[in-house]
Order: sequence, then C-alpha cells, then structure tokens
Amino acid sequence: MQQEEHIFHFTSALELSTNKLWGAHFVVPDIIAQVFVSNDVRRVVCTLNEKITYQCALLPKGDGSFLITVNKKTRDTLGLKAGSPVQVSLRKDESEYGLPMPEEMAEVLAQDADGDRLFHALTPGKIRTLLYIVGQVKDPDKRIGRAFAIVEHLKTNEGKINYRQLNEAMKNTAGQF
Repeated sequence: MQQEEHIFHFTSALELSTNKLWGAHFVVPDIIAQVFVSNDVRRVVCTLNEKITYQCALLPKGDGSFLITVNKKTRDTLGLKAGSPVQVSLRKDESEYGLPMPEEMAEVLAQDADGDRLFHALTPGKIRTLLYIVGQVKDPDKRIGRAFAIVEHLKTNEGKINYRQLNEAMKNTAGQF
C-alpha cells in the first residue's frame, strides 16, 4: 500500500460475487477503507491498472470489510478474471453528484426551474441513478429525450419516481429528438 496526497494505491484480487446485484468485486484493505469510512466518505474515484477510472462507492461486505464492484465491460476491457490481480488507486470523490452531470441534463434543468427544484430535492442515490440513466447512452439526441422524460416525470409525480412509468416515458420520447 502506498499513499500520495490522499490517493491510495494497492493491489487486490478480483473475486466473483455470490449475490445477484453485481458480478465481481475486489476487497479494499481495511486500513484504507477506514480512512474513507471514518471520515464519512464512501464515494470514491477508482482507477484500475492505470487504465480505467470510474466513480463508485465503498460497499460494506457484511463482515466489517469493504469492497468495490467491477462491471463486466471493465473486466473485459482489462482482461480480468476471478483471481486476477488488479492495481487500484483510490481517492475521495469531490464531485457534486458522484457521477458526471450530462450536459443535456444540465441544460434541461437550467431551462425548467420546477424540474430543477424537484431533481435537487431527491436523495443523492436517486440523483445518481437518474444521471446514470441519461449518461449511459452515447447518442446526444437520446440523452436529451431521457433528460426531458425524467424532468416531466418528476413534475407529473410531484418529485416521486416510478421507474416503470419513467422507463415507459423514455421509450415514448425515444424518436422525438
């Protein structure tokens, strides 16, 4: 383990998960996890093998230790399999939301004061989910459509999210932009 200006470097091994929420993860050494968790920080920026950087959270493993999930795309890109060593760099996520704000979403919120108010009244986790929904598509027109659908959904449902209804609304706006 090595630390430089609040960046922690360590090697861990990829493990397959036994739950249905994610496929694989690596354990964060206790001494590093405690630095973040004791300061009430769970959101981190993680870099794997000096190639892929993503925002994520330290998740409790259930035995007092913490882990970070690794999605299939990242595993495939890095050629990681169960037991593969992975070089990890972690630092505190200083971003406002814990995920990037897609410029299309920012623009829709800037033009709709009610939508902006309802969006920012959501819990941080729900905000991240909605940012992920918008940001995961590459096509800018689809991102605009999703952003509009989300804001309209929040206004129609008085700030509550019904993901089934939201998904349907996004499908209905898919060809409009």
